[in-house]
Amino acid sequence: MTDSALHATAETERTLRARFWHDLSFWGLLPSWVLMGLALILPIAIIAAVSVATRGAHGGFTWDFNLAGYRQILFNEGWTGELEFTPQYLLIVLRTFVLAGATTLICLLFAVPVAYFICRQPPGRKAALVYLVTLPFWVSMILRVYAWMIILGKDGTLPRFLEYFGAPAGMSFMFNDGATLTAMVYTYMPLMVLPVFASLEKLDGTLIEASHDLYGNRWVTLRRVILPLTAPGIIAGAILVFVPSLGAVLEPTLMGGGKQMMMGSLVQLQFGGGRNWPFGAAVAMTLMALVMIFLMFTGLRTARRGAAL
Repeated sequence: MTDSALHATAETERTLRARFWHDLSFWGLLPSWVLMGLALILPIAIIAAVSVATRGAHGGFTWDFNLAGYRQILFNEGWTGELEFTPQYLLIVLRTFVLAGATTLICLLFAVPVAYFICRQPPGRKAALVYLVTLPFWVSMILRVYAWMIILGKDGTLPRFLEYFGAPAGMSFMFNDGATLTAMVYTYMPLMVLPVFASLEKLDGTLIEASHDLYGNRWVTLRRVILPLTAPGIIAGAILVFVPSLGAVLEPTLMGGGKQMMMGSLVQLQFGGGRNWPFGAAVAMTLMALVMIFLMFTGLRTARRGAAL
């Protein structure tokens, strides 16, 4: 057999072997793909279908194609059937993004120094501090929100403390955007600290020393060395905080008293007491579309920054 024939036979064997392992990996991953389809893709498809259905006379929906759910986000039908622009739901969308953005920014401002402090500790103390950061996850979110209701509510811990400094009795810091923001920051703070900590832990300490040797003060070192090198952790933490904040339900419902509504609580209301499932599904799909746009924008920006480096 010639060398060319031997080479062709070897190539054929490699091709068959690669195809075998490819087929084997496909069948091995098939259960996970089926599970993802049933647990993720199918529910989203059902919500998308409900969003273009028609609201039933007594709640629920019928499978008649109708875009009234999406139209209701911007317009309301008047007495004579004409469409009137109503900004009330746009204000809810705006409030949602403002509170989610403020939550992300405040968490970032607290997470960077906290994560940096933890990274500078000895190994044993570092592990203990990381455990303390994750400790709130061991407690139900409802209990954590109720704890803040006790702290900020009428005759709560904070109002009673301020009474000693001349504040009027019977104060309450509940049922406003500030109370909602406080609970959201407390709830999602660990999701920001942990990714930033993971990035800071990989940071070479000699770079910080080199910055100081080159007469860079703390602010310059933070801005020119620490933040650029920990950008992946900051971006990951921002996504982990911002995206759940957009769909927050407990915080605006309990801390805001249902008066300061966000998109998550609006969806919950429409599927509950409002009994307007197509509108609730339309709001949910709109929220998901906005989240996807944000994630795509963040991913493209990160990819361009990586390509530039």
